[in-house]
Amino acid sequence: MGPRTRRFVAMLGVIAFLVFWIWGAIALRGVLPPGPMIDLLVYAVAGIGWGVPLYPLFRWAEGGRKG
Repeated sequence: MGPRTRRFVAMLGVIAFLVFWIWGAIALRGVLPPGPMIDLLVYAVAGIGWGVPLYPLFRWAEGGRKG
């Protein structure tokens, strides 16, 4: 698979992942009790944490190069 195709597939994967990630953050927020600190914690963790599960996909999209 060429690098352009690999990046295109990775882009589709990122979009699909983010749709479910955002949906999950909103759903999680809905089951927790109301409060501004809980809002801050849920959305801060969701906003920062999305890149960690996608790291292997990013590496694969760049051809598996180390670094």
